[in-house]
Amino acid sequence: MLEQAAAIVDADREKTYGETGKNLRAIAEMWEAWLRARGKLAPDAFLTFEDVACMMVGLKLARLANDPRHKDSQIDACGYMRLLERCQE
Repeated sequence: MLEQAAAIVDADREKTYGETGKNLRAIAEMWEAWLRARGKLAPDAFLTFEDVACMMVGLKLARLANDPRHKDSQIDACGYMRLLERCQE
């Protein structure tokens, strides 16, 4: 499963979504704007690529709560951890 997740993340992902760190930072900025507009994020608070990767793992875990055997969600959760690792390197 870990090898499959790494193969997905390390292959064509950047062709589709762009450079990993840049993409996760763009998601963080969009989430910040949304949270600020909703009054849920202080003006001086910011999200990081780590926040995005970990919260996406949380999303996948929430989906797995409905069906812990769903392989796509398992692989996706591992994939987000791989993205986190790549950004931290």
